[in-house]
Amino acid sequence: MNQLFSSGSEVASFVVSSGLLKLSWAKNLDCYGGVNLNEQHTLGFPLRYKAYQEAKFNIIAFVTSPICTKSHLQEAELVSSTALRETFPLAEFLRSNGNSSIHKEAIMLFGGHMNELLQLKNQYRSSSKPLIVTGHSLGGSVASLFTLWLLESLDVSAAKRPLCLTFGSPLVGDKGFQQSISEHPAWTSCFLHVVTGKDSIPRLFIPPHNLHTMGLTSQPDFYRPFGTFLLCFNMGCICSDNPEAISELLVAMGMGGTRNEEQLVVDYGKIVEQLESWIIFKGISQLSEFMPNSLRAGTILLLEAIGLQKRQQQQQQNNDFDKLIEKLEKLEESCMLNKRKVFDPAKKLNDIKIKMAFLEWYKKVSKAEEIGYYDCYKNQFSKRDRDIVKLKKFLTNYWKEIVAQAEKKPHKDGVYFRTRWLYAGTNYRRMIEPLDIADYYKAGQKNYINNGRSDHYKKMEQWLEEAEKQSGFSINSKKQNVDVILTYDSCFWARVEEARIWCKTLENADATITDRGSSRQNLMKFELYVMEQIKKSAVSSEIFLKDSSFMQWWKEYEKIIEPYHNLPLTDFMKNCKYHQYGSECLVLSLKI
Repeated sequence: MNQLFSSGSEVASFVVSSGLLKLSWAKNLDCYGGVNLNEQHTLGFPLRYKAYQEAKFNIIAFVTSPICTKSHLQEAELVSSTALRETFPLAEFLRSNGNSSIHKEAIMLFGGHMNELLQLKNQYRSSSKPLIVTGHSLGGSVASLFTLWLLESLDVSAAKRPLCLTFGSPLVGDKGFQQSISEHPAWTSCFLHVVTGKDSIPRLFIPPHNLHTMGLTSQPDFYRPFGTFLLCFNMGCICSDNPEAISELLVAMGMGGTRNEEQLVVDYGKIVEQLESWIIFKGISQLSEFMPNSLRAGTILLLEAIGLQKRQQQQQQNNDFDKLIEKLEKLEESCMLNKRKVFDPAKKLNDIKIKMAFLEWYKKVSKAEEIGYYDCYKNQFSKRDRDIVKLKKFLTNYWKEIVAQAEKKPHKDGVYFRTRWLYAGTNYRRMIEPLDIADYYKAGQKNYINNGRSDHYKKMEQWLEEAEKQSGFSINSKKQNVDVILTYDSCFWARVEEARIWCKTLENADATITDRGSSRQNLMKFELYVMEQIKKSAVSSEIFLKDSSFMQWWKEYEKIIEPYHNLPLTDFMKNCKYHQYGSECLVLSLKI
């Protein structure tokens, strides 16, 4: 591990070198009305915001007066996102995680301007020009909430994600709120919070504890930071996106000798001016004594920047200092380990495409053997069939993780997958679920749809239906060759297997009258279902291969149906119309 607390340094370095921090702070001052910082205590407005049109980007600034800030920050009460459902029906991102909570005063301030902010959001959600959302103090909390609201509805095909820059902002929500955002990595990178040891507001809602209680863990309903933090001190600055470490550092900032310098209104303009010459601690060059690793060296450097260091003849304080170093090291190691474990679906996308292509090849080869890939896999005659087991496991684990992440991420009601994931996920479900069905019935089980179907298949199908309903566009609307398509209903083969079970029930002399009657009725429904799929060209032509389970079912069913049985599928099968399935003439005849 070569660097400490530098995972967000790329964002910070870019913002500092680009001059965006200086410009953003200037817009905050302008939003205050150009009033001198020393005179701001006389201002009494609750929330003020202003939009700026710059040559290369747009800026929206949010500020609150010191009087308003002091009043609203008297209470640290959190309100759950569940409780906000009725009050803020438009703020979908607040409702995505029922276990998250937000600072009540901040959300009330935000909600008090909902109508105006809605117009502002609609104005910038599709803008092609980059957007910076900035805010100072409690205005920074509103800026963060507005940015999240904007991200939730952003048209990424037309607009870039906004960058939120806050100065001296208090923490906005609890651990659940922080986690719901961190599970959306693209959103987390949109936030940079600048704080200084002279400003007590950013650490107001950090649970009070001291170095003697370092072994205690914070309660889950306490506030947690999110995004990247730029922590500024007299000697330099530290950049981190590790929420646990940031919490500890914010507490330590209050112990490092800056308490007497704390100010109600901090001039971040002076801090911004010094940032370019300050150091974002990464190395060990400033240490006089040898350190066993750069992690230990960096930890000591950042604590010295805060004002904490070992002192002679202060054994207890030095012991506490060592404990703090150990805790920060563990937090950073844990953070780095978790980042390496983070599931990034985009990075595996090429592997997924290759494996899906192999399955397409398997499907083609199986069809050439007049059996189809469903039955080929079910019978497991060759090594090739058994190799598919590993492939299926890999793809299933991948998509289960995709679905799990989609549920956790903020989303609009009914919108979990973006279009490209809907298409890819639907192809996966239609290709792989039949193989799960084959395993299920090969094991002698029954009623797959109700008892054996994986939740991730159900959710993917549900999300597709909801997306199609909202958009008015069907993923199956484009006419395709039935010789190459995947059967639209991924549970088709489960219905075939159940139909074969019903046939056996009718052939069983010991079956009860009730069971026989129920089986006969179910078989008639199955006939109607299959014929409907054929009319829609929604089933692959490989179901009619001579050794397929469907054709086996038909042979079994044909023996037990009465001579006068005349449902459309019976005529279709007896007259071998399936040989022309998919041809234009058959489609026309079915319509007639």
